[in-house]
Amino acid sequence: MQHVWFTAAAWMAVALLASLFSIRLGISVALVEIVLGVVAGNLLRFQTTEWINFLASFGAILLTFLAGAEIDPGSLKTHWKAASAIGVVAFALPFLGALAAAYWLFHWDWRAAQIAGVALSTTSVAVVYAVMVDTGLNTTELGKMILAACFITDLGTVLALGALFASFNWWMLAFVALLAVVLVGLPWATGTLIRRFGATRISEPEVKFLFLVLFFLGWAATAVQSEAVLPAYLVGIIVARVFLHDRVLMHRMRSVAFALLTPFYFIKAGLFVSLPAVAASVVAIGALLLVKVGAKFIGVWPTGSLLGYPRRLNAYTTLLMSTGLTFGTISALFGFEHQIITQAQYTVLVTVVILSAVVPTLIAQKFFEPSAAESRFVPGRPIPAAESTSAVATTED
Repeated sequence: MQHVWFTAAAWMAVALLASLFSIRLGISVALVEIVLGVVAGNLLRFQTTEWINFLASFGAILLTFLAGAEIDPGSLKTHWKAASAIGVVAFALPFLGALAAAYWLFHWDWRAAQIAGVALSTTSVAVVYAVMVDTGLNTTELGKMILAACFITDLGTVLALGALFASFNWWMLAFVALLAVVLVGLPWATGTLIRRFGATRISEPEVKFLFLVLFFLGWAATAVQSEAVLPAYLVGIIVARVFLHDRVLMHRMRSVAFALLTPFYFIKAGLFVSLPAVAASVVAIGALLLVKVGAKFIGVWPTGSLLGYPRRLNAYTTLLMSTGLTFGTISALFGFEHQIITQAQYTVLVTVVILSAVVPTLIAQKFFEPSAAESRFVPGRPIPAAESTSAVATTED
């Protein structure tokens, strides 16, 4: 028992250090946690345990749920053309590029190359959402458009993973039917619970209810050999309208996620990187990272230009759409656990995914973070006159 508490203290110390570095450097805490996770795994020999794996998994589920809940249905309807155009090319070109590179350049077998395509097609909901919250952009028009485009991209990733590798049987059909029933009834059930018992009870019944739904659907998804985070995104989108009218509930759940759960997820993501294995596969890692980010730029940058994005905002949007983490690591882990890819191929993919989470985001935040006026940009409208030349203020974690 003493070892359990010491392990928890060590992981939380890394999380606290990441928060302090994040505030000092002015970059997303998620990125710092990943980097410190690499250090902890390679130099301090951190190991995961069953309870750490659970907390990390729950962190990924809750973060994905919150990212979906941030997508304002009205804003998605308003920006659906721009979000769909950016989201589709941000999925399709990296998927095809990574698949081709893995198959023809590095001679992976066809199914392993498909995993590479799926894993590197993503835009990280976890990283982008963390950046949006850190910078305050999640409440702006630009932030809402980027989150909506992330939804389209990752929907393509989820559908591709399911179409290529899911076991289509009666159990899968039963899960889809169950998910549909839950999604249809969830807004009514959540709204009724809040109206009847209030949203200020110290016992937090509405939060426990949403946790119950996420746990139950996570169990159902894993029971049919799917992933627990996949239904969480849809649940978040479905209850987004409830959260739109109850920001206090959103802030309470966000506090639980960022203070306790997501640090375990992001630090654990860094532990996947073995520096000796990275050194042995540096050519493949560099090439696939170039393919992923390059394909995003080839697709997203011209699309943004056609939509009227100014150069600075286009660069910022393209860089954030180049990130990968949650669904990328999930796809790679799916391939490894189902013996579709080898451990060496898994190391390559996870390293590329983590680098794509760190490098584009650091560049975007350091050189292209929008000003307050730029953050109100909407395609087809001029940028409002600047109220201040300063960048959007960075919020505390």
